[in-house]
Amino acid sequence: MPADRSFDLDGLSNELRNVLGDRLSTSQAIRDQHGQDESFHPIAAPDLVAFANSTDDVAKIVKLCAKYKAPVIAFGAGTALEGHVNAIYGGVCIDLGQMDAVMEVHTEDMDVSVQAGVRRRQLDEHLRDTGLHFPVDPGADATLGGMAATGASGTTTLRYGAMQQNVLAATMVLANGDIVKLGTRARKSSAGYDLLHLMIGSEGTLGIITELTLRLYGRPEVEASGVCAFDTVQNMVDAVTLAIQSEIPLARMELMDELAIYAVNMYAGLNNEVAPTLFLEFHGTPASVADDQKRFGEIADEFGGKGFRAASSPQERKKLWRARHEALYAAKSFNPGKNGLITDVCVPISKLAQSIADTRKDFDEHGILAAVVGHVGDGNYHTTIWVEPGDDAALKTAQGAVKRMVERALAMGGTCTGEHGIGMGKRLFLQEEHQSAMTMMRTIKLALDPDNIMNPGKVI
Repeated sequence: MPADRSFDLDGLSNELRNVLGDRLSTSQAIRDQHGQDESFHPIAAPDLVAFANSTDDVAKIVKLCAKYKAPVIAFGAGTALEGHVNAIYGGVCIDLGQMDAVMEVHTEDMDVSVQAGVRRRQLDEHLRDTGLHFPVDPGADATLGGMAATGASGTTTLRYGAMQQNVLAATMVLANGDIVKLGTRARKSSAGYDLLHLMIGSEGTLGIITELTLRLYGRPEVEASGVCAFDTVQNMVDAVTLAIQSEIPLARMELMDELAIYAVNMYAGLNNEVAPTLFLEFHGTPASVADDQKRFGEIADEFGGKGFRAASSPQERKKLWRARHEALYAAKSFNPGKNGLITDVCVPISKLAQSIADTRKDFDEHGILAAVVGHVGDGNYHTTIWVEPGDDAALKTAQGAVKRMVERALAMGGTCTGEHGIGMGKRLFLQEEHQSAMTMMRTIKLALDPDNIMNPGKVI
């Protein structure tokens, strides 16, 4: 591993300057900006930041990094949550943000080809007049290349799937600088190893995604929302389980516990009942949405829901969803100056209520005050533990709570992360989850990146 930064930085810098000119930066401020994501991990700045405009640019940069055996880290928007972009061994950060072209939209085939630096909201705006949309929504306005690299999902996974289900093809730059194209625009294939999906979620450790072809969907004629509070998380999960088994085609189904509701009420001046609360979204025709809302309302009543409230107008929907969208900002406002250790796990839906209850009990026993939010329809939930900078004891307590949270999830047949990824924050948990299969992962990593220059210190 290139931990000692023993590569010839001056030689590499000079050769990169010849290729990139003023698109190569040594500015400390720019390096620091590219040495941290939204996690609690401290800044680890790269030695150089290279701004790429094309796949060819990326290939030239990586070839030079391979020549000098220098680490290379891809950077999109910096919205990851597990230290994915921190340059812990220095090297070169390749910023793909200027690669932001929507290249081709195929309305008949319902797919789109983009450069990796295109942002999620940018694509949504570009597609607005086509009647199509790309639904994967991790919350942050991330780049699509970053979303593919981290295997992102989010609030709409229940209906539309995660990035794994929505990437049809990708262009990659490998560790030696070779350019490869994986996948096709065809909707299925049985031709050879599925290398495309090996790369989705590889977090830049096997190659750098520079272009993507994505599956699109028709914009629903009607989007309507609903909210319902419950006495307990268990009752909420039971209602959700029956709704899924009844094949009500919900687009979003989000959970906020009573602490999260209290925080957003105080932060945003809302008056939601302080109780475990479910936020839902329905897509379809006026008739189908009305029927789906009615059916869910009946299920909620059966499990002690405190009155299902529907909202159809954009203004009503925006007001209703405000609580969910502002949960993190609300938590920050209650913890000024503190760092947030943000984490997630995912368990089978039948285990979700117990997993949340066990986590809440663990937090109470260790004096941790932290809310829980989650994508209740797929068993994925999140929490943020707030720690004063420099308080090593509090950080150790928080990390211990996260470790136990993961161990309980694994014991329930779940995973250490539903959507945040591994980065450098959950590497030990990955080992615990996959055990002997880690040998396969290391073999693949060694075959594709023998000098370990691709985002070293992450995942493996």
